[in-house]
Amino acid sequence: MSDLDEIYRLYARTVYGFLLSRCRNSDIAEELTSETFYRAVKNIDSYNGSCKMSVWLCEIAKNLYTDYMRKSERRNVSIEERELPDEDNIILRYEDKEQTLNIHRILHTLEEPYKEVFSLRIFSELSYKEIGDIFGKSDGWARVTFFRAKEIILKKINERE
Repeated sequence: MSDLDEIYRLYARTVYGFLLSRCRNSDIAEELTSETFYRAVKNIDSYNGSCKMSVWLCEIAKNLYTDYMRKSERRNVSIEERELPDEDNIILRYEDKEQTLNIHRILHTLEEPYKEVFSLRIFSELSYKEIGDIFGKSDGWARVTFFRAKEIILKKINERE
């Protein structure tokens, strides 16, 4: 088991519960939990051990939730109508055929396992646990792999625009 898997196993429930207590929406809490672990992996060098890992992760989660709320308030949308940030619904962001085709072209150029994980999550609508099971990995691995794929796709979309 990798360190990432162990960290996720130990702290995912804590982070999820922390976020759920704030947003009271399980879908948003789940997505922000995923993003929290993605950011933690991306910025693991900034963790200096001066606080507990759970505290550090909840601080990341709190910042993500604050950003999410700011974006929602800017759109002046009630809490019941709020959806996940546009980046988290990448396919829905591009509803017209040309943009969807563009995403498929980019997806075709991705290396494995990014291509497969992204496709399973977006098109097959599998959970992270189901994706992890398919690859013989953890759901934490599936989350991180999905978010890395999403980041690559968004970067390539922005380069083309």
